[in-house]
Amino acid sequence: MNILMIIIVGAIAGWVAGLIVKGDGFGLLGNIVVGIVGAFIGGYVLTALGVVTTGTLGFFVTSVIGAVLLLVIVGVIRKLLR
Repeated sequence: MNILMIIIVGAIAGWVAGLIVKGDGFGLLGNIVVGIVGAFIGGYVLTALGVVTTGTLGFFVTSVIGAVLLLVIVGVIRKLLR
């Protein structure tokens, strides 16, 4: 998958994850970062569970799952630090 596709899918996945978690939002650049980091987290978690995804749709679903996990973890940390 080329870098432009990763950025686009990452941005959309981060945005969708933000809608699911109902956060304050991180803007376009933040959503891209959340989506891409989420892809790594989702890939690790799904692989550990024995789930394999392929293609752009699989990458998107994996990114959303990972981004949701990331946003939940960030939210918990923010609440603990208050």
